[in-house]
Amino acid sequence: MQSIKNWLMAFRPKTLTACLVPIIVGTALVKAMRLQIDLEVVFYSLLASLFIQIGTNLVNDAVDFKKGADTERRLGPQRVTQSGLFSFRQVMIGAALCFFLAILCGVPLVLKGGGPIVLIGLVSIMMGYAYTAGPFPLAYLGLGDFFVIVFFGLVAVMGVFYLHTQTWSFQAFWVGLQVGFHATVLIAVNNLRDVDGDRVVNKKTLVVRFGKPFARYEIAFLSLAPFVMNYYWWSMGYVGACLISFLALPFALIVIKNIFKVDASSSYNKFLGQSALLHLLFGLLLSLGFLVK
Repeated sequence: MQSIKNWLMAFRPKTLTACLVPIIVGTALVKAMRLQIDLEVVFYSLLASLFIQIGTNLVNDAVDFKKGADTERRLGPQRVTQSGLFSFRQVMIGAALCFFLAILCGVPLVLKGGGPIVLIGLVSIMMGYAYTAGPFPLAYLGLGDFFVIVFFGLVAVMGVFYLHTQTWSFQAFWVGLQVGFHATVLIAVNNLRDVDGDRVVNKKTLVVRFGKPFARYEIAFLSLAPFVMNYYWWSMGYVGACLISFLALPFALIVIKNIFKVDASSSYNKFLGQSALLHLLFGLLLSLGFLVK
């Protein structure tokens, strides 16, 4: 039983909104545009996205420990490799299993979407591994934030929209950018918390490269930009999507206030949860707004 709990902790449940929200929002947009929804697409997309993210999290857990980024002095939540709950090999095998399950779940999606979905799926899995591993680890080069915007925003939303409709859409691109911005708040808060330890091991996140003030303004921008972008939905006649999603604005302001008020510390673990809640609420409220239009 304890082993199961440890694995669940390794999956990082607070971050899993990043794979849930794009599928919900992309599907709600399809419905709002009065196009046909395919429930099999929703089911298999959720599973494939979930396994890719868990696999990415496990690779990050193992590789950050191996490279010295995770030590007993880290401020973040407990990591299973660093704390000795599982070995590096066990965690990497778990990651490989998750990526394999993602491929299996992707087979029905490939049958529906063809070549573009093959490309999206393979690149997503490769980038999930390359986020912290391989010869050019994205997180260690300061590209982690860009990775999240692209793959947990644009690619995820546009991909599920394509699977439902067999078409590409600027609307899917726009809402994918909104979702991606809020997903990136999580990684930006995480990196701001870990800046001192990351600097020691030459993990050149954006906050290591440009400093804490830059990171705070980045988080503020990423938190608020999706609300400003709602003007597009108003102009397109999706008034409900524009207005209802503004109910999440207080949560954005709470995140911004906290990261400007408190210096990097274990308190940021709470702020990370608040960021995940912002991402989830905005996505759900925006989806609800699409449905009521």
